[in-house]
Amino acid sequence: MRLHSERTSSLSYGSSSAALLLVRSGLRWRRWLGLFPVLILALLERPAAAQDFRAGTVAERYALLCANCHGRNLEGSGTGPSLLKDTWLHGGDDEGIARSIRTGFPEKGMPVWGTAIPEKEIRAMVIYLRETRAKVLRDQTKVSTPPAVLTAKSQLHDFKLETWVDGVVEPWSLAFLSPTQAIMTEKRGFLYLIENGKLAPRPISGLPMIYVNGQAGLMDVVPHPDYATNGWIYLSYSEQLTKVDGTPAAFTRIIRGKLKDHVLVEQQTIFQAKLGQYIKADWHFGSRIAFDGQGHVFFSIGERGQNQHAQDLTLPGGKIHRLHDDGRIPTDNPFVSDPTAVPSIWSYGHRNPQGLAFSPSTGELFSSEHGPRGGDELNLVRRGLNYGWPVITYGMNYDGTTMTELTAKEGLEQPIAYWVPSLATCGINFYTGDLFPKWKNQLFLASLAAEQFLRIEIDGGKVVSQEVLFKDLGRIRHVITGPDGALYVLLPKRIVRLTPAS
Repeated sequence: MRLHSERTSSLSYGSSSAALLLVRSGLRWRRWLGLFPVLILALLERPAAAQDFRAGTVAERYALLCANCHGRNLEGSGTGPSLLKDTWLHGGDDEGIARSIRTGFPEKGMPVWGTAIPEKEIRAMVIYLRETRAKVLRDQTKVSTPPAVLTAKSQLHDFKLETWVDGVVEPWSLAFLSPTQAIMTEKRGFLYLIENGKLAPRPISGLPMIYVNGQAGLMDVVPHPDYATNGWIYLSYSEQLTKVDGTPAAFTRIIRGKLKDHVLVEQQTIFQAKLGQYIKADWHFGSRIAFDGQGHVFFSIGERGQNQHAQDLTLPGGKIHRLHDDGRIPTDNPFVSDPTAVPSIWSYGHRNPQGLAFSPSTGELFSSEHGPRGGDELNLVRRGLNYGWPVITYGMNYDGTTMTELTAKEGLEQPIAYWVPSLATCGINFYTGDLFPKWKNQLFLASLAAEQFLRIEIDGGKVVSQEVLFKDLGRIRHVITGPDGALYVLLPKRIVRLTPAS
């Protein structure tokens, strides 16, 4: 395959129908000689008919069909242009690249691949090109050791980043209980108090049995909006139980409790799945918690690696749920009248949402969601709607095979933003402080794999701008606004604080 980024030339391809295209395109004989070994290999490997295209991994397809002209790492060759540059003659967005692959440019030696490659394979190729390009450019970038204190410029504010708490181990969530006291979860199952920026010497005791393995562990911690009055603290964590057949299985559980003498007491279950809904897998638990200020608690649960569960209203995985703050079912939930549906479901078709936050300016609920390989999403979450997973996605399977050719379908919601390659989107927070007035009510997003910290401006339910504030300081799990107006960001071994640079 050859895509046109800055110049055009011939392209290798692997079927007899594609070979006929080369003849019809009037290529010179010496260019045939250069392509002949690739064509022979392709013809030996699979039948000539276009409908007999052998689906393999996307890397295999690129190596067979594209690398001869575009280079093993998209760097280009004597016969094809580089795909690493930003200038594309025929559109560099996802649809533009897919269209170039699908319809080709026969008059320039670019075959019409749409007759030989299924649409979902074309979509996978777009993702692969994006991933490979990002990896090559990332490998070419020299990264220095992250400093303990960093001063940086951004589009709207210059800021200083400095360590606030050191010595933590994979922190998952942070919340302030007062201007001087915060509470933090570590995924490995510990809950800590932080007093005036100092980590307590020992964790809070009395926590329930937490299952810690893979992606399972202690996740979100959020105080009730009226915490100063009622003292309730909400936690999400992975719980393992033994099923009737003796099989150990796990699921996300939501509880609340109160602190007394460094012990979590008066614990109450807010949400617990049925035993039969627990799953033997250690991934996609979610989970974030958010309050709407009207007496309701919202929380996300991943589909536990069972894709189709996200579309099944009889199961709680792959959903965002809504309850009264004491765990009661609201009578106006969208599926409460369906006797087969889980009554707490607010929206469905989610994969693994690990960010959940209400906009302080509009009251709308937003979630960030892990896609598969590519296709991380930011969603505007509304009552009763279906967000499409796994029917539609902008990603593909981790092994490089395609999942679906569909990125949109009637009746399924589109994300307001998506990322290819994946950032591994995690915690989100709307800035509500006063230290950075131009950031007021804008969304901040943490990412794991990309190690990026993003500022996102949303207007009218649409993303109008994005900015990477910093990166390469490690996997970023979460961000919150502190009572002092600073932003607090959770890195792998420390919590950092963002304040104005001067």
